[in-house]
Amino acid sequence: MAKTKSKTKEIPVEEKLDLLYDLQQTVSKIDSIRTLRGELPLEVQDLEDEIEGLETRLTNLEAEVKSFADNILGKKNEIAESELLIKKYEAQQANVKNNREYDSLNKEIEYQTLEIELCNKHIKEFAEQEKNKKALITESKKLLSERKIDLKDKKKELNDIVHETQTEEEKLIGRSERIEKKIDERLLTAFHRIRKNAINGLAVVTVERDACGGCFNKIPPQRQLDIQSQRKVIVCEYCGRILVQSRGEE
Repeated sequence: MAKTKSKTKEIPVEEKLDLLYDLQQTVSKIDSIRTLRGELPLEVQDLEDEIEGLETRLTNLEAEVKSFADNILGKKNEIAESELLIKKYEAQQANVKNNREYDSLNKEIEYQTLEIELCNKHIKEFAEQEKNKKALITESKKLLSERKIDLKDKKKELNDIVHETQTEEEKLIGRSERIEKKIDERLLTAFHRIRKNAINGLAVVTVERDACGGCFNKIPPQRQLDIQSQRKVIVCEYCGRILVQSRGEE
């Protein structure tokens, strides 16, 4: 234990800050991999849910189309029955014995004629509704086909990313563990605490354009000089993140 403490004290602040910055860069890459992999399964699930909904919709639409076709057939059968009755009543009119019987048959013929007109009206309405539902079926089938292609592509993308990033993530985890072993426990604990409380997981940020790279609040000139000197660990007075000098283009 004594040797470990001695070794820790020998590490200059500048090196401690470099280690913290490297650790932050490494764990941020791990975060990016996990975020990317975390979003894709949700996208896959959303597509699977949408496909299931479209398939249910198609089933319902096809049932409605069949219902309209059955209704049209039913009305045509009613028309055929009315036409037979009209012929029957017209034949009976030729053999009536008085005007009262003739008028009664005539009223029956008029009633059946109206029934035929009403059936034709319903057939027209059912046919229009059937046409609209068939158009929706065509549209839904096209969308379903597109979504199935999207799902296939997303699943492939997810599988590829999992395959490609698994090795990279393991390497980054190994690197972060090696870096952590070089940082004293107190500073490492502070790093993890700050990182846990930060929305974007950034515990160490650079000074960019005279401002904190985490919360973007301006940093006083004297404090910037202290950060550049790297003689001590300095945190942002607004967000509490550890501040290091700009590293230029990464």
